[in-house]
Formats: sequence, structure tokens, C-alpha cells
Amino acid sequence: MKKPELLAPAGSFKKAQIAFLYGADAVYAGTSSLSLRTRAEMEDDDLVKTIKYAHELGKKVYVAINVYALDNMYEEIKSQAKIVNELKVDGIIVADGGVVEIIKQEAPDIDIHISTQANTVSYHSANFWHKNGAKRVILSRELNKEQIKDIVTHTPMRLETEIFIHGAICFGYSGRCFLSDFLAGRSANLGDCAQSCRWAYNVYVEEANKPGNLMPVEHDEKGTYIFSSKDLCLIKEIPEIVEMGVDSLKVEGRLKTEYYLATVINAYRNAIDDYINAPEQYDYTKYLNELEKTKTRGLTTFYFNDRNNKDFQEYEGKQYNPNYEFGGKVVKYEEEKSVIEIRNRLQVGDELEIIIPGQIECYKFKIDQLWDAETEEEIQFVNPGKANQCVKMRLPIPVKENWIIRRKK
Repeated sequence: MKKPELLAPAGSFKKAQIAFLYGADAVYAGTSSLSLRTRAEMEDDDLVKTIKYAHELGKKVYVAINVYALDNMYEEIKSQAKIVNELKVDGIIVADGGVVEIIKQEAPDIDIHISTQANTVSYHSANFWHKNGAKRVILSRELNKEQIKDIVTHTPMRLETEIFIHGAICFGYSGRCFLSDFLAGRSANLGDCAQSCRWAYNVYVEEANKPGNLMPVEHDEKGTYIFSSKDLCLIKEIPEIVEMGVDSLKVEGRLKTEYYLATVINAYRNAIDDYINAPEQYDYTKYLNELEKTKTRGLTTFYFNDRNNKDFQEYEGKQYNPNYEFGGKVVKYEEEKSVIEIRNRLQVGDELEIIIPGQIECYKFKIDQLWDAETEEEIQFVNPGKANQCVKMRLPIPVKENWIIRRKK
């Protein structure tokens, strides 16, 4: 049984560190202007650090240059292609055929991965990309499992396949959407999506035989989120995905928090390894319980099991998570007083959970004392008031730098 790669988003060097710590085999990042997440924090210096760090760990970094490029963008694309070729990234994610040709010319040593933005939905299309230089195709989110199996079966062994297993689902065709550009002048296909599908809308219908008489269509007192679907979650389907031979399993979310990364990557890392090691004992519920502690719009399998599935259309609107939030990150462990970089208000008596890399069960405890990180003065609570705000507390078990702590609300 082949173990698939677990691929995590890395919107910054710090997030890449968290992803690798919690079990990612590889991360994908982007240049600040030529990927489809221009608001991610991965600048060129960060990218250099991420690649060096990953390779020291024996892990991989893929870089996205997956814009649909206008002609006036190609000089910058050539420049970026030369840079990533020199940096020896492990793959370049590309959607546009013209950009593919530039990568082949300017970065001949780097594997080409065809982005989900290219909407590869058939083995005919996958084989076309393979003949034109692709090492991997990232399949469209809109495929069901039988269609994925067909593509894996009818493509060469040396052509890798990658699918999304967790994260936001775009209202457009695998992210290929023009709504943001139309409504806000910000093109999703050029990396500047305003996420118009997540906005609240007031919808009206015209009453029959009464032109101009508009009747509101309301979901609740706040209106309706008619374009905002639930989030993808294929944790239950890990056994089928592993068995069908997909090469890489991808988590969406370069703009997500370190807490989100730690929780989601740790859950899928444990799920994949546990299934590989003991298939007959696989129980998805303990991993799902962890995933539900992150912000989510509700979870769906989308089209994976049934192309006619409609449960993702029970629009959830804003993200929610009523029970848990990002508590902090370990800066330094000491037996008496550890330094924690906080992310939300903490106070004596709060219930916390330490997310342990490689272990699905968290360690739960209550804060018994807090100290100001600078003055050592004992305090009852602390609020995030500045960048890298820290506090000292006593932790019940030995921990390591960058371990994530969640707070039960």
C-alpha cells in the first residue's frame, strides 16, 4: 500500500514550520504577486528560508505561479521562473498554458504541477498535460471518486495525481471565478479575490404579474449567504483515497492561522498513518472531533461520494466554532514557567489543550497561575495587546518550541 504525500498550505515561513512540525510531507507557497493568494505573507526572503528549512528536513516545497497571465505579466513570470529554478524548489504549480511554456524554458530543472485552476476533469486532459511536460496534475474539486479512479487508472504511472481533501470550496469551477472581479474589481484569476461568495446578500424576487413588486427571500434575520458553501472534509474517506492510489492529498488554506494548520495537518497525518499501519482498525470519528475544533462553515464531502450531492448547499454563512479558539504558541519550555506567545485572552482557570505532534489525543489542563513575561509579576489574566505578546505559565508536560495550545471557550 502506497502512502500518499500530505501537502499543507504555507502562507509564511512560520506557517511552513508549523505544517512540517505537525506532519506535512510538503508545503505549497506562492510568490507575493504571481500566485492566487497575493495576501499570503510569503515574500521572497521567506520563500528562500522555507525551501532551505524543508530540504534540511528532507521535505518538499512547491511554488505557485498559477495566475491566468496577461501579456504584460510575462516578463515578471520569466524573472520569477529563473529565481525558483535557482532556489531548486521541488515543483511549480501552473494553470496557464502560456506560463507552462515559460517554465519549461526558464526553469527546466523544476517539475511542473498543473493547478486545479486548469480544471482537469478527465484522463484525456491529464494525458495532454503529461505530454506537454507535467509531472503532476491537481484534479478538479468537482470530481467524484469513480472519476478520480478512472484518471489514476488511465494515466501513466509517472504522472502523479493530487486532490484536495480539506478546506474551503469555491463557488467557481475549482476556483475559476469572475464574481469578485465583476463586483469588486479584484480578479480571483490574478490572485486578488475579494471572496464575494462569502458576503451576505439580500435577495429579492419579482412577484408574478406585478412588475417591480419585489419580495425579499430571507434565510434568517441577517439575510442569506447563497454563494457560500460548507467546507470540504474527506477524513472519513481516507481509506478509499489511499487505496485508489492518489499521490498527494492537499489541504487548502494559505491564509489560515497556525492553529488551523496544526489541528488539521495533525489530524490527517494521524489518520493516514493509522490506516496504513492498521486498516481494519480505522475509526474516523476521533480525527473528525479534532477537525471540528477549527473554524468551519460546516463540513461536507462535496461531490466525492455522489456527484448529485447537495448537502454543501445548506449555506452556513460565516465561519464558526463555538467551543475552541487559538490560545497560544510555545516560545520556550521551562519546567516551572514556560513562555507562551498568546493569540487570545487567557486567564487563570481557563481550560487549555496542548496539540501534540504525531498524537491525536491532546493533553488537557487548567491554568493555575500566570506571570507577566517581562516583569515576572503574577497576574490573573492577559489580553493580546501587541505583536508577539507573551505570558508565562506552568505546563503539565514537557513541550517543544512552536507547539500549539488551544483554549476551550
